[in-house]
Amino acid sequence: MKLTLQIQLLPREEQVGPLRLVMESFNAAATYAAQVGFAAEAFSQVAIHRLCYRELRTRFKLSAQLAVRAIGKAVEAFSRDKTKQPVFRAEGAISYDQRCFSLKGLTACSLLVKEGRIVVPMVYGTYQRERMAYLKGQVDLVARDGRWYLYATMEMPEHEIQSAKEFLGVDMGVINIATTSEGVMYSGTGVESIRVRRTTRRRRLQREASRQRKRGKRPRSVRRAQQRMGRKEARFRAYENHCISKKIVKRAEDTKRGFAIENLKHIRARIRFAKPQRARMSGWSFAQLRDYLAYKAKLAGVPVVVVSSAYTSQTCSTCGCRKKANRPVQERFACTACHYTAHADVNAAQNIAARGVLRNAPTGVVARAQPTAP
Repeated sequence: MKLTLQIQLLPREEQVGPLRLVMESFNAAATYAAQVGFAAEAFSQVAIHRLCYRELRTRFKLSAQLAVRAIGKAVEAFSRDKTKQPVFRAEGAISYDQRCFSLKGLTACSLLVKEGRIVVPMVYGTYQRERMAYLKGQVDLVARDGRWYLYATMEMPEHEIQSAKEFLGVDMGVINIATTSEGVMYSGTGVESIRVRRTTRRRRLQREASRQRKRGKRPRSVRRAQQRMGRKEARFRAYENHCISKKIVKRAEDTKRGFAIENLKHIRARIRFAKPQRARMSGWSFAQLRDYLAYKAKLAGVPVVVVSSAYTSQTCSTCGCRKKANRPVQERFACTACHYTAHADVNAAQNIAARGVLRNAPTGVVARAQPTAP
């Protein structure tokens, strides 16, 4: 399985200038290559190479391999859409391959810039250290918020998917991001408090931007602050989802079980939310959590099934009675038939686990189950 590894670079003060210069030149060259290719209706690597390779070398002072990689960036953009001429940001990523990038042990790497090669220190954690041996192919040099990163592709070995007779049910929600059929809850309180705080700040920044426009100014600093805040919030959500998915997969692996998750595709289109809930629901990153669960399970050899989410919150996991009255309040489930009581999310997770046993797809492939009534 191909995954991406993030490694932070710590360039010295005298190295920042060459890195920024080669990044700007590389993206300017990629934009020029795209312009030439678009005008000539040439969209392949070979065709654009013949049209502008020498011009890239002389005009932008790039080495042979960086000129080839700049053409490759334009070709990659054309592969997505040939009807538009792409223009690349000056701070866009540079794609380095093995001819212009190499590791210098575990503490530094060699990067090709316009003046030649420079050796840049790098730093990473235990997670990256355990996977450095699997690095393969190209890396992308990225500058973000004054910091430099390498995004490296790695080829991770996959464990054989094991068969399972029992499944751990996982109910996804907003108040509790995930709840397992064992009663373990992963609260979303921290995520929600961060969202509310940043929503308030975002509105304040938007008001400031409006005031600057009325005075005839361009609110660039406000826009940059909003972008930084959005990236920071996205990183926080991703971190939380990584931690939750890791714990769930580890529990299923340790107990020799698979796990079942509910099909929540198009849930925002299927359900209407009150106005105060819309911002909260739009920030619900259940798709990301599901993706993290799927790929971590695949690496660990844990089988995964996707089941219908229909009526899991109204159905008793003990006797199967399904009534709206079983859910007297948001958090509490109380069966009107057998008088079983539990937290509503735990009961739903137990229903999901039972449906996982019935579906029982031992291949571990995340199937797309169609919603059906239980």
